[in-house]
Amino acid sequence: MRKILHTQDGVRDIYNQECEQKLALQNALHSVIKSYGYRDIETPTFEFFDVFSREVGTIPSRELYKFFDRDGNTLVLRPDFTPPVARAASKYFLNDNRTLRLTYLGNTFINNSSYQGRLKETTQIGAELIGDDSADSDAEVIALAIQMLQSSGLSEFQVSLGHCGFFNALVTEAGLDDGSTEELKELISNKNTFGAQKLLEQKNISNSLKECFAALPGLFGTAEVLDRAEALTDNPEALGAVARLKEIWEILKLYGVEAYVSFDLGMRSRYMYYTGILFRGYTFGVGAAILKGGRYDGLLQHFGKEAPAVGFVTEIDQLLSALQRQKITPEVPANHCMILYEKAKLPEAIERAREMRSQGKNVELVRITEQRTKEDCLEYAKMSGCDSVVEL
Repeated sequence: MRKILHTQDGVRDIYNQECEQKLALQNALHSVIKSYGYRDIETPTFEFFDVFSREVGTIPSRELYKFFDRDGNTLVLRPDFTPPVARAASKYFLNDNRTLRLTYLGNTFINNSSYQGRLKETTQIGAELIGDDSADSDAEVIALAIQMLQSSGLSEFQVSLGHCGFFNALVTEAGLDDGSTEELKELISNKNTFGAQKLLEQKNISNSLKECFAALPGLFGTAEVLDRAEALTDNPEALGAVARLKEIWEILKLYGVEAYVSFDLGMRSRYMYYTGILFRGYTFGVGAAILKGGRYDGLLQHFGKEAPAVGFVTEIDQLLSALQRQKITPEVPANHCMILYEKAKLPEAIERAREMRSQGKNVELVRITEQRTKEDCLEYAKMSGCDSVVEL
């Protein structure tokens, strides 16, 4: 029988120092979330298909890993944590009007095309603030996300902040059909000003609206972008979105994180459940966002509870890759000792290991043999990242 020694496209093994660094990073990020008062929640790795249906507004069905249980129900490996957390919050806190702060850690599964070069299984840690529709809660999760990135060791990164209400208000005013809206959304998201202008030339809408849409790809940068956006329209809902961003900006100054924040009024998301702010975090070394989030005030009602909510996830694999490329090493606690012994010293080695383990030390017993010399063992200790070696 042929041995299978490799993994399929889109998944990978993580081991030794890299695995320890990933676990240390996860612990550091989790500690920051807990410091903001968030409580842990675990949801199943697979859910009913309806949790991620088109009506919910998550990723397309073709990118889901689907299978059946023995009763014929369609099940899905979770591609996204937010709908399962919304489902759980709706079930267990249906009649509870207090604010919920929930955090989670686990893997998600998206069946991307292999040519896209992205992992199909990724680890995410996130936070959801449910039951508060204020700008205070928006600013809290953004500040929390920034502090998490700081705790990872990053110093050069940027969180880009937008609001889907601005674009949606203009679309409603223009009366664009769904097809045109999706095409325009893609062009604006890709900063394709020429393509957006070309599309709008074919539409029977006012020149002022055309100018506003055409300006969207360029509406990114510092807070002065918000003043430029206000000057482009008199649409009340669009102006309301800008006013919300300005309010959040003032609160972020109180958190002292404004240096890490920029604005992008052309930002879009593939997740259709977002209703308010959108934000993404970027740094050097990776092209994709290392964190992403936003407000989704209508999602919980799909599961029976009407409640506003805002949250985000940090892509741990992307973040770890960025740290490696920036030569930043997550701090792994120095707590691994290797005891080298010969056969006659086994009782002494076991006694020493028991004593050290009782003091909280991680101890690895390695016996020296003719095939495995002391030099071999010392080389192994160095390669595996042991912080101390005891020779008996």
